[in-house]
Amino acid sequence: MKPVMYLHNIADINLFMDDKVRHPLVAVVDFSKIDEHIEEGTRISCDFYMIMFKNYCANKLRYGRKSYDFQDGSLLCIAPGQVLTMDKEIENKKDMMGWGLFFHPDLIRGTSLGTRMKDYSFFSYETNEALHLSDKEKLVLYEIVQKINAELAESIDRHSQTLITSNIELLLNYCTRYYDRQFITRKISNQDILSKIEGVLSNYFQSADISEKGLPTVKYLAEQVYLSPNYLSDLLKRETGMNAKDRIHYYLIEEAKNLLMSTDKTVGELAFNLGFEYPQYFSRLFKSKTGMTPIEYRSTN
Repeated sequence: MKPVMYLHNIADINLFMDDKVRHPLVAVVDFSKIDEHIEEGTRISCDFYMIMFKNYCANKLRYGRKSYDFQDGSLLCIAPGQVLTMDKEIENKKDMMGWGLFFHPDLIRGTSLGTRMKDYSFFSYETNEALHLSDKEKLVLYEIVQKINAELAESIDRHSQTLITSNIELLLNYCTRYYDRQFITRKISNQDILSKIEGVLSNYFQSADISEKGLPTVKYLAEQVYLSPNYLSDLLKRETGMNAKDRIHYYLIEEAKNLLMSTDKTVGELAFNLGFEYPQYFSRLFKSKTGMTPIEYRSTN
């Protein structure tokens, strides 16, 4: 396995792509004009955000253990620090189109976009959860990228950062809209995932060794349905109104209510049986969800 190549700044990605540097903190790359000379198995990790679109498969990309080939015209958003592996697979296609938008966190510090980046959870999705775009959606995003590209052709002045970051924020807001659309169009498959999650949670809270394993984590649930934690949480939020953590707590509280009403165990014993090391944490969570302490709930029902 080849060592990881670390790209620390935008100049590094320009050098990697054999493209000229026009701004120290942001770059737009036209993939159809780049000679894709990248060696098979090249592994890279970047200290900046990457948004990439291709409608052809000149290079396959592996992100973790997942393979992503861009061949169906989809968009991939990657946060800093992720490791990507390039696998060469040349295809000669007409009308090749593709672009990459790369921006360093320093570009958005102190801006409205900087404060909102945590809201764009799709930067932590897996490659198999990429955004699949319609022709109209591709055009909308491409036009925004072209505006950023045009701004990069101008001399840097006091307006540059505002104009560039506002267009990046606009692009990400459209991505949020399109992901919402994708969740809706995949409603049938989403329902299957929901059924699996409900079964996993039900079995988990009924298992005898929950006191040893502790509460299920969002990561654990995501692994059961082969999704990333953020994607699963967003899917659950759209389908049920509760994110993954809320859904875990819902099952926990329901099981706690059953135990409070069907056993004489103390609150401390119940807390331990439900995977809590400290009873006060259980009592605090129970009250936040029901408005009553466990003892109050037991005495009023």
